[in-house]
Amino acid sequence: MEYALAQVGVAVFAISGVLSAARQRLDIFSVVVVGLLTAIGGGTLRDVILDVPVFWLVDLTAFWIALGASFATFLGFRFLLKLPPRLLAYLDAMGVALFSIQAIDKTLSLDHPATVAVVMGLITSIAGGILRDVVTHRPTMLLSRELYATPIVFGGILYVLLLQVIPSPLGRSVAMGLIFGLRAVAIRWQLFLPLRLTLKVDPHPFEDSSNA
Repeated sequence: MEYALAQVGVAVFAISGVLSAARQRLDIFSVVVVGLLTAIGGGTLRDVILDVPVFWLVDLTAFWIALGASFATFLGFRFLLKLPPRLLAYLDAMGVALFSIQAIDKTLSLDHPATVAVVMGLITSIAGGILRDVVTHRPTMLLSRELYATPIVFGGILYVLLLQVIPSPLGRSVAMGLIFGLRAVAIRWQLFLPLRLTLKVDPHPFEDSSNA
């Protein structure tokens, strides 16, 4: 079941990448590349950092699903635009929740400490989206005040703590539920971090005000 959900997450990330790229009026090859970057970029970076075989090179299923979802999205772009705008955001939240916990499990299985595992969960979840936003010239979610990375970190910390007291499947479900729940609430009600946690500086701090 978890394997199937992981493939759904790959497809969802690929779709989000294509939808971003399509708005830039790119050709089909460029669009599919963006879809692939979004879908498998985070897991690839994780495996490179952990110095283990890259997951989609070991099992090509994720690659083919990402490729197929990207191509299908390109062909059905007009239909997808008719769907509720928040639907893809909710699906993306599900993928983020799943990928982060899977990354933590993989990192812990390699005998890395819990802190490293939580960081790997965050990197795996957001790296593909960052690549997507950079390539398509969109403001990245990570640099916004929206609750995006925060739920992933909270969920990851909760998961490694729960592993000490309850069975892994139950802890996994609770942590994924927390990540998805926080993201869903943030999407629904446009929640942001408090202003006191936002760095506010003069946009031109090095200009001499006396010359104004």
